[in-house]
Amino acid sequence: MKELIQLIEGYEQAKAEGQAMALATVVQVDGSAYRRPGARMLVTQEGRLTGAISGGCLEGDALRKAQTVIFQQKPMLVTYDTTDEDDQKFGIGLGCNGIIHLLIEPIDINQADHPVELIRQALAKREMSLLVTIFSLKTAKSEQFGTVYLRQGNQEFGSFQKIPSNCRVVIAQEVASFAQDKNRIHCYTELNELSVFFELISPPVRVLLFGAGNDTQPVAHLAGLLGYELHLLDGRKALATPTRFPNASKIVQGSADEIVQQLETDQHTVALLMTHNFDYELRVLEELTTRMLPYIGILGPKIKTDKLINLLEIKGIQVFRDAIFAPIGLDLGAETSEEIALSIFAEIAAVLRKKPAGFLRVKQGPIHEIGR
Repeated sequence: MKELIQLIEGYEQAKAEGQAMALATVVQVDGSAYRRPGARMLVTQEGRLTGAISGGCLEGDALRKAQTVIFQQKPMLVTYDTTDEDDQKFGIGLGCNGIIHLLIEPIDINQADHPVELIRQALAKREMSLLVTIFSLKTAKSEQFGTVYLRQGNQEFGSFQKIPSNCRVVIAQEVASFAQDKNRIHCYTELNELSVFFELISPPVRVLLFGAGNDTQPVAHLAGLLGYELHLLDGRKALATPTRFPNASKIVQGSADEIVQQLETDQHTVALLMTHNFDYELRVLEELTTRMLPYIGILGPKIKTDKLINLLEIKGIQVFRDAIFAPIGLDLGAETSEEIALSIFAEIAAVLRKKPAGFLRVKQGPIHEIGR
């Protein structure tokens, strides 16, 4: 998500400078690669790059091809095949033992629904969006359809008018019935092997950080690095300030009763209770139990959390224990506040992506799921 926000920023800068642009998108990967479908890079005519489509080895070649796209104003599908052990013959040395298909599209700023504008619309609301990109490996040398459509709730942006009428019906039906669980790439053999990348774009994770002590500053800083939306909430006005937490998009100062009235939550929100104030967190947790958040982390020993939950249950409040993670964070042997922040966000990532957070070296099969 942070990359998409930076991509929009790069687009706005290039637009203000009068720079022509192209957008490179990884649309399909066969085998192993550093980045997965959905990775993007914006390229300007002068060679400025925003975003990344590999670990740094693919960008140079993609830059040259993107400048060709800018000049010709026609989309291009590029394939990098590194399944041969001697991948140095491609001049890029990917070393990934996979096949990467890259779609490069010119950006026409006079067109209302060009790819970057569709992405901007996807980020405009805190709502899941479905972005549709159409390409053909079979006719890779022909002009590609590209990123053409976005659905966000009941709203639609772009259209399927660029593609043949027989394809529109099939793809539109797929969009209407698409289950919003993970990305998917589908090749329609009945449509001359036309491929469609169905990509889900989620809002940035919102972090409700309760506590403005010194130990929460690394947490706030790391949230910013990850591109998360940070809301800081605390009753200590001298600590909960923009100077101490410059990347907080919202700071709420007040008693527990006051701040619970101002909570903004959705299914992409997580909460971190780090106030070191038992009564404060008891009131906060009482409210959070009604919000059905996917993750509530509580700093401190397990006995503290058990006491919090027991007091709420005595009051007749049902607590969804599966969403509570306490002691907070993964077991990394963390000692410093910076290490604790790392363990917290590692745990959040694992929970939101439904991963066991084990060692990759013992994992069987590919690192990434197919379609992600």
